[in-house]
Amino acid sequence: MDADLSSLEDKASLIVGASHWKSRALSEGADTGLVFSDGPHGLRKQEGKEDHLGIAESRSATCFPTASALACSFDPALVERVGAALGKEAKKQHVHVVLGPGVNIKRHPLCGRNFEYYSEDPVVSSVLGSAMVRGLQSAGVAACLKHFAANNQEHARMVSDSVIDERALRELYLAPFERIVHDANPWSVMTAYNRLNGVYCSEHLWLLRDVLRGEWGYDGTIISDWGAMSASVDSVRAGLDLCMPGPRPDHIESITRAVWRGELDEASIDQCVNHLRLLYNRTHQNTHEDGTRRPSRTHQAVAMDQSPQESRADNNSLADDYNEWGITDEENFYRSHADIARLAAAQSAVLLENNGILPINTSNTIAVIGSFARMPRYQGSGSSRINPKFLDNIWYRIEQRGFKATYADGYEPLMGETTEDQLHAAESIAERADVTIVVAGLPDRYESEGFDRKRMIMPHGHVLLIERVCAANPNTIVVLQGGAPMEMPWRKKPAAILLMYLSGCQGGGAAVDILSGDVNPSGKLAETWPERLEDTALGSTYPDMNREVHYRESLYVGYRYYDAVGIEPAYPFGHGLSYTSFLYAGLEASYMAETIDGENPSPTLTVSFDITNTGAAAGSEVAQIYIAPKPGVVPAPCPPQKLVSFTKIPLNPGETHSTRVTLDWVALRHWDSQSQSWKIYPGVYEVRVGASSRDIRLRSNIQVGASTCDNASARLAINTTTAKMNVVGGLDNTEAVSTCAADEIYTLPANGCFRTQKAERAFIELYGRPLPEPKPITPFTIDSTVRDMGVCWLGRRTFRIIDRILAEPSKKLDRIQREMMREMASNMPLRALTTSGVPLSAIEGFVSMLNGHYLTGLIRALRGLVHQRERHERIPTERVP
Repeated sequence: MDADLSSLEDKASLIVGASHWKSRALSEGADTGLVFSDGPHGLRKQEGKEDHLGIAESRSATCFPTASALACSFDPALVERVGAALGKEAKKQHVHVVLGPGVNIKRHPLCGRNFEYYSEDPVVSSVLGSAMVRGLQSAGVAACLKHFAANNQEHARMVSDSVIDERALRELYLAPFERIVHDANPWSVMTAYNRLNGVYCSEHLWLLRDVLRGEWGYDGTIISDWGAMSASVDSVRAGLDLCMPGPRPDHIESITRAVWRGELDEASIDQCVNHLRLLYNRTHQNTHEDGTRRPSRTHQAVAMDQSPQESRADNNSLADDYNEWGITDEENFYRSHADIARLAAAQSAVLLENNGILPINTSNTIAVIGSFARMPRYQGSGSSRINPKFLDNIWYRIEQRGFKATYADGYEPLMGETTEDQLHAAESIAERADVTIVVAGLPDRYESEGFDRKRMIMPHGHVLLIERVCAANPNTIVVLQGGAPMEMPWRKKPAAILLMYLSGCQGGGAAVDILSGDVNPSGKLAETWPERLEDTALGSTYPDMNREVHYRESLYVGYRYYDAVGIEPAYPFGHGLSYTSFLYAGLEASYMAETIDGENPSPTLTVSFDITNTGAAAGSEVAQIYIAPKPGVVPAPCPPQKLVSFTKIPLNPGETHSTRVTLDWVALRHWDSQSQSWKIYPGVYEVRVGASSRDIRLRSNIQVGASTCDNASARLAINTTTAKMNVVGGLDNTEAVSTCAADEIYTLPANGCFRTQKAERAFIELYGRPLPEPKPITPFTIDSTVRDMGVCWLGRRTFRIIDRILAEPSKKLDRIQREMMREMASNMPLRALTTSGVPLSAIEGFVSMLNGHYLTGLIRALRGLVHQRERHERIPTERVP
């Protein structure tokens, strides 16, 4: 270590934040440390009041489409371009680390934060997440990959325990993080709030050291989510490099004392400091004097079948977006990014239905109905809430485009309620128009960080409006705005349905681009849209109200579940229509188990096929490649098929493109809990190529067997780590699947089966070891929630005091923010008060009082409050002397 870091306390002070959004200086001569800002679809830099809930004001920035929208582009080159623009804005606002992307799997459509995540599928999440990381870091700004790991519900997220069997954990929930670490090397990773199989993620030795750093070879910086850290010493021992936010003098004191007592190796602190200094160096190298990244960096191709030259040619050079990074005029700077946001929104829009009415004839008269047409729902609520530099809407863009149009509100925008007068006005203009556009969806109050949706419905006012307008004019087009699937009992009544998701600050222009035919829609659903909530694997049992959340469905998530139980969704994974048509032909698939140095197997799967644009319009098709093992080849749980690759192909009318995709062994691997390794099971697999998970156009079988492998017990190490891959050889299919027997619920699942007590018993068997013990409410600890306190009189009194304290600031918030604040406060662990400046020792004293030790607890709490300032003054606030 350098001389200026020789003091143990000085070193310890570096691994905790200096303030809400800053670290301490990490380099000799530096004036400040690292500056962080929320993402992931726009910058939320706060320079006044600070919070991590999206409540206080932030500097204006470009609001790009959310991940739920952007994922539907299936276009990694486009996502990288968005990431580069976001990184450029971060540089301009002197931000070093953007907290994103979020790549958690969409376990259930009711998760309140699904709009921030890409997909229910790990391949889509990992490919697009890698592209976003590359884009951000091309501008010299660190991506912070989050939330590691298994943060799949908002209810009680800071104290819940995600209990997941090993196969589902490895193959679904860790898979996006693993691939992004390998492919894009994010400079930082954020730990999730929740526990994973009994241990908080921020102090999870197996997760952080054994898997992330050991197996995957990660060399970057590990940062806690804001307020996620529970135990200081355990977190540092596990490999947490930075506790946020700060200041946290208790963290410094705890780890310093642990070293003195021999409970913690000082080398662990040194490693944390080294990782932080690496992050600092990565975000401060190769920059112009104004802090912008030099354009000399070579951008990697990210389209799955494109060379670097093709990727740049199809999407224009990233450097061209910024005139070789030299844009100095702020207005033009942000307008150039608004153009990228509009392009991204248009490429991500999904045409769900179209009877031929789209694109709209420019001579048609149009009735535009719905408050969202003027007051768009373009982003989610919570920490990702952006203050947009520019904001358009559908009505403005329709007028700008020159259409002859009239307008009616149809409903009240905040709650989605309607009146008979509003409905009558909507029907009246609809009857007189050639074409009607109804803009509807989910209001802000329906989805947000901090709480999960209770039902999968749209506001009754929106549904009633759509049904009445469709009856008045059958030539009705519905444009949907919202961050997640919604029930659509009316979906066969409109002539067309265009899904925009939360399409960012230029979603209005993007929607009109598609409606008018200026852009041919090419988006595909990155998640299944079920017909009803009851059709989902967990139904209304999600979110789990228990702290111990058992992932009983295991691998049967999203389309894997619907395929297994034979349910027809409203719109399947990968679905999306176009203004043209495509013909698939000529599938060839081959499997080879080549060897490296004649010893370790390196299996490859090669898939080639042709796609022809058979329509009259230029368009792009997203071809999806699935692998389906024949029955008995892979042990249960084994969904019928899984996506292994995709490619987006632009084609002119009559043009044919020959596509060839080569996949490594990851496409065929499965985790084996008994051997604690990856395995490829011998047998017959069907390779499928389709336009969606339910629209398979081409099929071909491949044989995977021991004859292709010379070394049956060979292990393939990733990045010289301990992760293993075994090709099972010399076994027939029966022996190949003779791992621990799975209950029939996992071999032949039926609709609703994972909501039963039988499923709980089957999950215990599948889990294969004792389940984590539920945490009792008493005795209270710093991890006890505000709601838990209600079981004792002191807690109830305190809860009422907290409620009164929140009442005044809540008056300044809108309804969605008040609801988010109320639910988050009730499920907030007491330790989270440290993010508001309350010393941990004072919280521990209060906990003692809750447990009946009133006098000693009071003394400890008061002592902590009195000594807080004194301890804080001893801690350097900027650089270490």
